[in-house]
Amino acid sequence: MPKPNVTGRPAGGAGDDVIERVAALDWRALSADLDAHGWATIGSLLGPAQCAAVADMYPADEHFRSRVVMSRHGYGRGEYRYFAYPLPPVLAALRVSLYPLLAEVADRWNAALGIDVRFPPGHAAFVERCHEAGQVRPTPLLLQYGPGDFNCLHQDVYGDHVFPLQVAVLLKEPGTDFTGGEFVLTEQRPRMQSRAEVVPLRRGDGVIFPVRHRPVQGTRGTYRVNVRHGVSRVRSGSRHTAGIIFHDAK
Repeated sequence: MPKPNVTGRPAGGAGDDVIERVAALDWRALSADLDAHGWATIGSLLGPAQCAAVADMYPADEHFRSRVVMSRHGYGRGEYRYFAYPLPPVLAALRVSLYPLLAEVADRWNAALGIDVRFPPGHAAFVERCHEAGQVRPTPLLLQYGPGDFNCLHQDVYGDHVFPLQVAVLLKEPGTDFTGGEFVLTEQRPRMQSRAEVVPLRRGDGVIFPVRHRPVQGTRGTYRVNVRHGVSRVRSGSRHTAGIIFHDAK
């Protein structure tokens, strides 16, 4: 049986503009934001037409492997669908082009936390590592929220092999397509109260953030901060987000 196309390099040049956009990023500034704050935003990671095309996929079953209704599991309200392989070209291009840049940060963070795991420079090799361990289901997803919907604080782990960073891309315009629905991060710091951050995003913007923890430099050295993310209550309209998770699931 042939292996699924997980490389994210679609035939015919599809997604090349995304790859070029990622290559032009000021990665030094993004890395500095990640180290200082635990998250970093990328303005206009996708264009308006790309955002609309991805959001419009939601009703089409052929793009997805499964659907989750959050209220059935205590995750919040709203729903999301996991994409099947092969991924849509735009999302596949994001996954493969962002990974090498993020792998450098991931290796540095793991070293700071005393974690021995290091990541290969290319995403295909990391996916192969996941698949060899039985994590074979793709994890990029499309989330849909309506009025009153929200996403409880959570982490996206899915198995033993976890890439420490992930990316969410907002596909609708705040204030026009929906109100409310802010992206929220919380940090649980040792012997301290939790800290919350509301990340400002416009349509097409991406946010890079930790899957479960990050290193923070304290007065007595580096310590581990646990991070969760969620979405506040949508007050009106419709909100869609694409989630780019780099490890696959069992």
